[in-house]
Amino acid sequence: MTKATPSSPPIIDYEGSGYRTDFWEGQGREYEDRTERIALRRLLPAHGRRVVHLGAGFGRMTGELGGYDHIVVLDYSRTLLREAQTRLGTNSRFTYVAADIYRLPLADGSCDAAVMERVIHHFADVPAAFKQIRAVLAPGAPFVLEYASKRNLKAILRYWLRRQKWNPFDEDPVEFVELNFDFHPAYMARCLHEAGFYTERRLALSYFRLGLLKRTVPLSLLVALDSWLQPTGQLAPCSPSVFTLNFATGDQPPHAIDGPLFKCLNCGGALHQDGDTIVCEQGDGRWAIRDGIYDFKEALPE
Repeated sequence: MTKATPSSPPIIDYEGSGYRTDFWEGQGREYEDRTERIALRRLLPAHGRRVVHLGAGFGRMTGELGGYDHIVVLDYSRTLLREAQTRLGTNSRFTYVAADIYRLPLADGSCDAAVMERVIHHFADVPAAFKQIRAVLAPGAPFVLEYASKRNLKAILRYWLRRQKWNPFDEDPVEFVELNFDFHPAYMARCLHEAGFYTERRLALSYFRLGLLKRTVPLSLLVALDSWLQPTGQLAPCSPSVFTLNFATGDQPPHAIDGPLFKCLNCGGALHQDGDTIVCEQGDGRWAIRDGIYDFKEALPE
């Protein structure tokens, strides 16, 4: 479902969806799942203090972050977060947060790593999302980003055969379905740079994302070939999916790993917990804590 708020662009809300069972489990995407895990392991440092998994969904990839002391599992859908709780558990290492990435309730510099895969393709305002992500990261923190690339072999062939109108070599994003975008690698590199990141590595994934191949070629062989080809992304990725390793630059915001995790969405001030609510110390807002989920989707009435 598409949802618009006065303070942010339209967003996709997976509330009540069957994303886990309708798209992943039993849906023939073992190849994508395994190759994405390989890419994440190659790019993300294995250990750290506090990592935020942005758009974590039902926690499919969150288990790969087990080397971090504290894992913030963030998604806009409460439904998916409850599934993530079932999958990952509810011990103190995990903090579950329902929030909009355009308006992150995480304190500046409060995380020393971030991961976001299969999410940015729903964003009409990529620079605004990257600005929010940069703010919550300490200087030098890694940010692993996956995006859907418009400059892939299938799109190039279809364009040359005049079976699609949009140009895969044009750097502007293409919206092929409402709030579903493909991005040119140069566009994403520019947005990351302008938001305060530098990109160190880039991997190309899913060259073999074709139903016929997945049905006829052994899964282990497809995964091995994909793994072998992933480093080609450093030069000129022509794959449907691209993973990048980026690092936060600069001296601001200050390193705050030991400080509070949350900030007020209205004034940016500190929050404190009061029973089953989290309250702005300046009196600028209150939000619910429901079944272990910090719910910043809507503020509570005063």
